[in-house]
Amino acid sequence: MKIKEIIVVEGKDDTVAIKRALDADTIETNGSAVNASVIEQIKLAQEKRGVIIFTDPDYPGERIRHIVSSNVPGCRHAFLPKKLAKPKSGKGIGVEHASPEAIREALKEAQFIKEAYIEEISQQDLLDAGLIGGPGSKTKREKLGLKLKIGYTNGKQLYKRLNMFQITREAFLKAMFEIEQEEQNA
Repeated sequence: MKIKEIIVVEGKDDTVAIKRALDADTIETNGSAVNASVIEQIKLAQEKRGVIIFTDPDYPGERIRHIVSSNVPGCRHAFLPKKLAKPKSGKGIGVEHASPEAIREALKEAQFIKEAYIEEISQQDLLDAGLIGGPGSKTKREKLGLKLKIGYTNGKQLYKRLNMFQITREAFLKAMFEIEQEEQNA
């Protein structure tokens, strides 16, 4: 499997894991202090081939994702659930610990920024769905992040993330319905 886009990762170990999974080119940020020259490389990559940001499912990974997407518009995003980013033994979390299958799936499912943007999801929608300000909100946000493949967010970040990825109201409501059905059947 060959990926046309260039994948932005955090470091060398992530590049090794990506190359074990498929044929792709990467740009390494070398940590969360993303410097100007790396941003310029990513801008050029986005212009020429497109970019998929694929960082670790932790705070530094989210910080890198935010820095890159703020400076380079139109990037696609791949997310890896935390449970698939843990090593078989020892501590840590990251893309480098994921199986080739999990990496391929995350990249295959990379979210596209949708051209046709329909109705925006409101803060009230999030409150009504029990995603913020209530018992079980965190668990629901985790499930929603997995369903929509947008990663986990806290309450404040969720509104921004849904709109950043231009998730349609229809897709949001469908995902929430599925989550409620799963909870009822559990």
